[in-house]
Amino acid sequence: MIGVIGSISTDFVVTTNRVPKQGETVYGQAFETTFGGKGANQAVAAARLGGRVQMFGCVGGDQFGQETKANLARNGVDVTAIKTIEDTTTGSAHITVFEGDNAIVYVPGANQEVTVDYLKSVEADLLACTYFVIQNEIPMPSIQYLIDLADAHDIKVTYDPAPFIEIDKAYLEKVDYLLPNETEAKEMFGDQDVDALLGQYPAQLLITMGGDGIRYHDGEVAVHVPAIKGEVVDTTGAGDTFSGAFTVALSKGNSLADAIQFASIAGSLSVQKFGAQGGMPTIDALKAHEKFNDSWQV
Repeated sequence: MIGVIGSISTDFVVTTNRVPKQGETVYGQAFETTFGGKGANQAVAAARLGGRVQMFGCVGGDQFGQETKANLARNGVDVTAIKTIEDTTTGSAHITVFEGDNAIVYVPGANQEVTVDYLKSVEADLLACTYFVIQNEIPMPSIQYLIDLADAHDIKVTYDPAPFIEIDKAYLEKVDYLLPNETEAKEMFGDQDVDALLGQYPAQLLITMGGDGIRYHDGEVAVHVPAIKGEVVDTTGAGDTFSGAFTVALSKGNSLADAIQFASIAGSLSVQKFGAQGGMPTIDALKAHEKFNDSWQV
């Protein structure tokens, strides 16, 4: 079982051909409400690709909480551990899409209630997992608690450190797979030579670079995995798709190199449709891709 512990939110998405300056109003081209939250995105991505997934998190006592929870269940995610916090709003992200890229204002809402006390209340379910997927849209004490819990019980951890929050390097040493993008890597480690940095975290640190692919160290040399090119419609959720897909591939017994390729295909497919979850592929869509390897364990 893959346990995804993190944010559950509603995305309010505006598409525009011009980003407004401070104090300026511009016309937008489209508006859509979609399901999001980095945690929920990762859970849906993993479940669509054949993973057994349980979501841990909190929603508000509003219609968005009911709808986001129902959406997860429709996508095959176990939602029994999700807690509803009455008199609190469900998390939300307010996204402006411009020329295929996005800018986001995130309002945590009930995601701030994913506390250590909540995690202790669902600890039996957490300990039934073989993998944790975590990100930074829940309180830092909870992230630290989860990393320590995983370390004590031999549970693998995929950590997507976004949005960036300072964390003690001692916790990073306990993480099995660390997946920052280029900006987050610089914020975490400073402006180091990338190959030298990767060499300090072999087979652990994977730096995602969007259209430039992935860089990591395989234990012997630094490796650059080129991005799989395709039409870009909306990059929202691409990183979450990669994290979820990567963890599913590992959970099925694939090698690190194969898991990266598997996740790269998923990430490439995800940006070809609108919305964080809208483009997340199913395992059948992945199998139909020309770069899918039939020897992979799915």
